[in-house]
Amino acid sequence: MNFLLVLVMLTACAADPQDMSGKMFNFPMQSNRAYVKLITSQREFRALTVCHRSFTDLKRDHSLFSMSTPTHVNDFLIFWDNANKEMEAHVRDKKAEYGGRDYKLNMWHSICTTWDSASGIVQLWFNGQPSIRKFLNLGSTISGTPIIILGQEQDSHGGGFDANQSLVGMMMDVHMWNYVLSPCEIQKYVDDLNFSPGNVINWSALEYQIFDKVLVENKVTPCH
Repeated sequence: MNFLLVLVMLTACAADPQDMSGKMFNFPMQSNRAYVKLITSQREFRALTVCHRSFTDLKRDHSLFSMSTPTHVNDFLIFWDNANKEMEAHVRDKKAEYGGRDYKLNMWHSICTTWDSASGIVQLWFNGQPSIRKFLNLGSTISGTPIIILGQEQDSHGGGFDANQSLVGMMMDVHMWNYVLSPCEIQKYVDDLNFSPGNVINWSALEYQIFDKVLVENKVTPCH
């Protein structure tokens, strides 16, 4: 009986890769319990690119991508600061702020964020438009078991969620690479052309777990 229970638990924890092409995650309500956990075997990063598309009508702070390790709660976080109208990129608990983004409600936005330890440069690409290049954590390495979460902002490793920072809306096409994408590759992603999928997180072969009220739905497309 104990063997069967362990087997069931292991089965529940092992997510088979799913092709999410044409799908999206819908976070339909404010909550400190609903989120999606993305699974990767990668344990060390000296460079990163994270891209995603999101849609919301929120007029408050909210998290768009949260990666925590045991040593740094905000090892890689993309966060909208509504009071200052800034998109924030956090690396190893330090942040760079990007104002002047036309973050309109009720429309899809493509956001890519890059960081390179060798140069210490972090940059945000908003709907294909590059930000200035800022300096953050030169020579640092993100290491340790990562917990990657969509829909919530981690204040502890895998937890500490605040409903007032949760995402209410939709998200899709989440990719993550362990290198800095070129401007041309980022533009291909924005235009939904033939780009190289993420080698850490790949939307077309996504390993994930859903907690509480998050729906997997078909991508919303206009009628013709």
